[in-house]
Amino acid sequence: MADALAKGLRNVVLDTTESSFIDGQEGVLLYRGYSIHDLAANASFEEVAYLLLHGSLPSRAALADFDARLRSQRSLPEPVVALIRIVAGGHPMDVLRTAVSALAAYDPDVGDGSPAANLRKAERLTAQLPAIVAAHDRLRRGLEPLAPRADLGHAANFLYLLQGEKPSEEAAAAMDLDFLLHAEHGANASSFAARVTASTLSDLHAAVTSAIGTLKGPLHGGAAEAVMRMALAIGEPERAPAYVRARQRDRENRIMGFGHRVYKVEDPRARHMRAKSHALSESLGQAKWYAILEAVEKEMARYQRHGIYVNVDFFAGSVYYLLDIPEDLFVPIFAIGRAPGWCLQVFEQLADNVLIRPLLRYEGPTDLEYTPLDRR
Repeated sequence: MADALAKGLRNVVLDTTESSFIDGQEGVLLYRGYSIHDLAANASFEEVAYLLLHGSLPSRAALADFDARLRSQRSLPEPVVALIRIVAGGHPMDVLRTAVSALAAYDPDVGDGSPAANLRKAERLTAQLPAIVAAHDRLRRGLEPLAPRADLGHAANFLYLLQGEKPSEEAAAAMDLDFLLHAEHGANASSFAARVTASTLSDLHAAVTSAIGTLKGPLHGGAAEAVMRMALAIGEPERAPAYVRARQRDRENRIMGFGHRVYKVEDPRARHMRAKSHALSESLGQAKWYAILEAVEKEMARYQRHGIYVNVDFFAGSVYYLLDIPEDLFVPIFAIGRAPGWCLQVFEQLADNVLIRPLLRYEGPTDLEYTPLDRR
């Protein structure tokens, strides 16, 4: 029996990784050795997805081939679309989880667990998740799903499938950046769930389904949604200080989008979403939303001495809102971006697999005597 107790496996090192490096004290995030700041400033989501899944930045030719494969695999099998119709009244995360699980039945590599087959499945899942989210949203609105456009990149095609028109370059760039910033983040709760499933030698679709189910929880994926609800409740920038103070007096209603399990300084991804939120707010003539978030952040500055800073989700919600995306799609969008990261975590788990099976310390009684049913 283990003596040490690590609630929530806090500070327990599970394994080694080459996927991402996080220094929570210094605010550093690297994807396979590359700074998130360099990638956010220069790369596309497709480049980052290739980097994560294939292990290196692509050449121009390799990126073109990878992008072509993604574009060719966006369509969903008709039985999966039919299933989405049946469950269209469900929460988008429940529908996404169900559809990903169903995709396993139609994947040509479903019975092949080799690294090459898993890589092919990972590329397909990366391409298909946006189609699931968009198809469900249109069906629940009484509209038919759209066919993907091969002339649009990953982010632009998602917005087209969702909204029915080609997005502006600014909108597509904002969505692309969001996907990129969410693509990988170490052994977070959903990635750990994917690893646990993979460690049993279950399949890739099952592992990603586990990850989606875990991401649905508000302590993991729900911050962006909660932040935008907060901004709407505040309504005007000048009301932000009083709102924050009132919430902080109520320990059950903390300000979402602040603090992180790992980062004790500002989340390095936050600066890029902050800039995108600011630019979109100005260009769309809705500057007050950024101003509200800025006022909340200023009011929360007093808590920085306790290591509580904004995280990436604080500004992400405003970007989604400004792109006219429904609130309950904020977490599914997180999942779309995280797809290659989840698959990479599964690859690493399988490369040197050990069944993940932690212990529990029993603290219940040990000397109870059984009482027959007729005497209870």
